[in-house]
Amino acid sequence: MLDVLNAFLAATVAMATPILLAALGELIVEKSGVINIGIEGAMLLGAFAGLAAAWFSGSLLLGVIAAMGAAVMLNALLAGLVVSLAANQVVAGTALNILALGLTGVGYRRLFGVTGQAITVVPLASLGGASLAQVAVIGPLLAQNAIVYVACGLVPIVGLTLARTRPGLHLRAAGEHPAAADALGLNVYRQRWVALLLAGALAGLGGAYLTLGYTGTFDEGISGGRGFVALAVVIVGRWKAWGIAAAALLFGAATALQYTLQATGAAIPYQLFLAMPYVMTLAVLAMVGGQAQSPSALGEPYVRE
Repeated sequence: MLDVLNAFLAATVAMATPILLAALGELIVEKSGVINIGIEGAMLLGAFAGLAAAWFSGSLLLGVIAAMGAAVMLNALLAGLVVSLAANQVVAGTALNILALGLTGVGYRRLFGVTGQAITVVPLASLGGASLAQVAVIGPLLAQNAIVYVACGLVPIVGLTLARTRPGLHLRAAGEHPAAADALGLNVYRQRWVALLLAGALAGLGGAYLTLGYTGTFDEGISGGRGFVALAVVIVGRWKAWGIAAAALLFGAATALQYTLQATGAAIPYQLFLAMPYVMTLAVLAMVGGQAQSPSALGEPYVRE
């Protein structure tokens, strides 16, 4: 029983980490007034670029940097479309998701061939070591790799920055009243560009976790809808960093429960196991989503008069 609990807690943290990173980036973007539908594509591109760079260089650190850089470039393209050119944010983000799916599929075949043999790297090591992981209850929570600790550390940093600092105030002004902020001398375009680039870095880090921190390999569509779940997590978390962390853990626990039930051999169709995390996310979103208050100018392109 204790082993099952330890495995469940470890899986909860592992499944929550990429969601948390992507959702924190989405929080920053939405506070600036932009809906980043392309977060799924940024995670996917980051996952592929990270694995490819780590495979060819032999360095996991270079892999993580490449993952973040690739996602930042994709978000820079999105920023050019939705901020500078005032394109429809949903359409542009969806198009970039499709682009990332195509690029990663073609890129994987071009670099590694179509052999059916998975390309693998040794994932990032746990900072706590194998012995710490055996400690009851708290062991699996502490024996994590560096990306997990970075994700946890970013929660208070992002929350305090948005709520208590001048850069956070400027970002929120761009998302609440962009015309008024512009009239006071605040560059709304710059705020939204910076927000999208930061979100790209966090989404890329989340993608790097999938390939370099958890699975050690790449599979087409490895992001598995986590970018879209991150969008829901921001709403469930009510645009608050700590609320987002709790919502990400909820999704992680739902996914971990799926694996735990499968391991116990429960006589339930596996399709229900696969759908469980997403059904739970939708249920929670339906219960609390209508009570949350989004930034006033969210999703509205801003054109300076």
